[in-house]
Amino acid sequence: MKRKDLLAFVGLSLGWGSSFFWVKVALQELGPFTLVALRLLLGALGLGLIAAFSRPKLPRERVVWGTLAVIGVTNVAIPFTIATWGQNFIDSGVASILFSTIPLITMVIAQFVLRDDKLTLMRALGLFAGFGGIVLLLLRDVNLGGRSSLLGYASQLIGAVFYAASGVLARRNLKGISVIIQSLVPIAFADALLWIFVPLVESPIRLPQSTVAIVAILFLGVVSSCLAYLMYYYLLHSIGPTRTSMVTYLFPPVAVFLGVLFLGERLDLSLILGAALVLGSVFVVNRA
Repeated sequence: MKRKDLLAFVGLSLGWGSSFFWVKVALQELGPFTLVALRLLLGALGLGLIAAFSRPKLPRERVVWGTLAVIGVTNVAIPFTIATWGQNFIDSGVASILFSTIPLITMVIAQFVLRDDKLTLMRALGLFAGFGGIVLLLLRDVNLGGRSSLLGYASQLIGAVFYAASGVLARRNLKGISVIIQSLVPIAFADALLWIFVPLVESPIRLPQSTVAIVAILFLGVVSSCLAYLMYYYLLHSIGPTRTSMVTYLFPPVAVFLGVLFLGERLDLSLILGAALVLGSVFVVNRA
């Protein structure tokens, strides 16, 4: 992996990995639809400013605009909303662990759809090592009494499926399109769609009042949406969807660390071993 790719990979893992913590914080004051709509609004404004200065080339093909709109629904609106809603029922660390199944789902989809992102023996070993780490962390949660509900688990896994399928779709149909356009258009489309539903499902609309909730929304909008999506689409076309999706294997260490530090979550041997397996799998797959 090139140095530029590695920096983007680490930045994306930190931006999205910490988002589970900030979502949990913001949910104390906001409904999930409003939270996601505000997050995407800030992300779209940031990307809009970047586009205004860089003036990326706009695509002319209708199929490209259609793909961008579909990705806005499948890669932004649906997974963001359902995963955020699900965090009402589970801890942020558990949510990040469940989202780490994205590489496994992406690997299966890419095998049948793409020609330039095939499974190798080393990738398979790395992916299964990471999966073992996820299982270990989940078993730890069960052994601790498991406060997580079935709805919470299902929401994260459904969101992971949408993310994985959308990544492969973007890789296949959006080659040569500016990463700014690939980031801005889906987020703007998804946000416009969500604001239609916010008054219907969360009336009256509640806005963040406390300083910590405002900071959470700003972080989620600027860092976890605007900057993160630029890095995501750059990596998608630079190293492929399977290797890009491996960033989700770094979600648990980041989210669990924040949970232990700020939420008083338990740090034990199972947690350390699970995180080690996850990090080891990222190294093996990206080196392969």
